[in-house]
Amino acid sequence: MQWHEITIHTTEEATEAISHYMHELGAGGVSIEESGSLNRPRDTSLGQWYELPLNDIPEGEAVMKGYFSDLEDIDSIVKQISKFVGSLMEFGLDAGKAEISVREVDEEDWATAWKQYYKPVKISERITVKPTWEPYESAADELVIELDPGMAFGTGTHATTSLCLRTLEKVIKPGDHVIDVGTGSGILAIGAAKLGAERVLAIDLDPVAVSSSEENVKLNGLEGRITVRESDLLQVFHDHREKSLDLGVKLPVKVVVANILAEIILLFIDDVYQVLEQEGTYVVSGVITSKEDAVAEALEKAGFRVEYREREDDWVVLTARKV
Repeated sequence: MQWHEITIHTTEEATEAISHYMHELGAGGVSIEESGSLNRPRDTSLGQWYELPLNDIPEGEAVMKGYFSDLEDIDSIVKQISKFVGSLMEFGLDAGKAEISVREVDEEDWATAWKQYYKPVKISERITVKPTWEPYESAADELVIELDPGMAFGTGTHATTSLCLRTLEKVIKPGDHVIDVGTGSGILAIGAAKLGAERVLAIDLDPVAVSSSEENVKLNGLEGRITVRESDLLQVFHDHREKSLDLGVKLPVKVVVANILAEIILLFIDDVYQVLEQEGTYVVSGVITSKEDAVAEALEKAGFRVEYREREDDWVVLTARKV
């Protein structure tokens, strides 16, 4: 299979935001090459891998590569990325040269290279995310999420994902029904089920993510408790109401979790309000700190009460209650 490889010359400080955005656009993978230093800590936030040999990249700069299916409208994607990168200065991030180029590559050149850098990740005292190909000895009371993210977003190493999992650990009660919006690899849906949720609906508009999520649900033996749908929240609510579509959960649900960019979260806050029961909890992440207040204000305006916030790196998770 052929893929479009988009290369972006940018700065190290902008790589996390750009990685997140490219995954939201449907990137099948992201690689990052920074200025050559072998001993510095590396962030594998979105399953991206790093090329470590010494290079001639100037200090503070980075070369990113995002991979998109050859079925995608690459001109449209490039325009969206260019616009997003150009807007980063508004959030205090210097994207540097921000030069963008595109070429075609074979899938074999990149699809599995990142796996050697993806190791088991301990999210909390109870939760560990383990790639399927890595051996791991778990403790008796440990909740292990088996994961092969493939080309979908969500490895557990990104701050937004780990923030969500730790928050769900505090929020989920045995027997809860949960909706995971923008499920990606299915990691949050699986985490919710392992934390005690009776039923979980995982939805995503990306068919690659839906396929990945379904496979990971099977890997964890949770087919009977997690339903995966290719849809958005509004369509799911409409199909359930008008067509009596079985969603696997009983509406309204106790918890909704969404780990998506702030711009997208702002579009469906009212839809979340509709599918949540009174006093239900909305866990919101994927929000960069510069947009934290805007998201909080929108939640309050829609009828939620923001009760809890936790930050990690430049990201924040908000826990809001329907009142």
